[in-house]
Order: sequence, then structure tokens, then C-alpha cells
Amino acid sequence: MINVEVSRNNNENNATLIRKFTRRVQEAGILNRVRSLRYSQRTTSPYVRKKKALKSLRKREEINEMIKLGKIRPRETHMGSGR
Repeated sequence: MINVEVSRNNNENNATLIRKFTRRVQEAGILNRVRSLRYSQRTTSPYVRKKKALKSLRKREEINEMIKLGKIRPRETHMGSGR
């Protein structure tokens, strides 16, 4: 973590202090780093991936069982739907 600190001189007004702060932040590259990390996601752990895969397999088995019992109709493929 990079901290930016700006101290005020006796004869500086608030506008000058803000300008000095923004310049220091730009020099430190904080905004560029934050913007680059904004939409990135962490890589999922192997345990979480395994849990997700098992959940989707379980769901697929339930759907196939419901289709066999006739409780739901099977989905049509894109080629057979007449689109």
C-alpha cells in the first residue's frame, strides 16, 4: 500500500494544497493501479472449482431424472427449433 502525504506551508491556500496532493497521487501511480485492478478477479481455488463442478453435475443428473420421469420436457436443439 502506498501512502501519499502532503503537508501545508504557511502561505498555501486550499486549492494549492489540493493541486499538490493530486500531483503526488499521479506521480505515485495509485490511480493507474486501482483502475487496472478494478475488474480483475482472483483465480478460484481448486476446492471452489471442484465444488462448482460437482454442483453442476448434480443439477444435470436431476434434470435428466426429471426428463425420464416425464415431469419436464427435454430442451430442443437450435437446429431443430426452426430458427
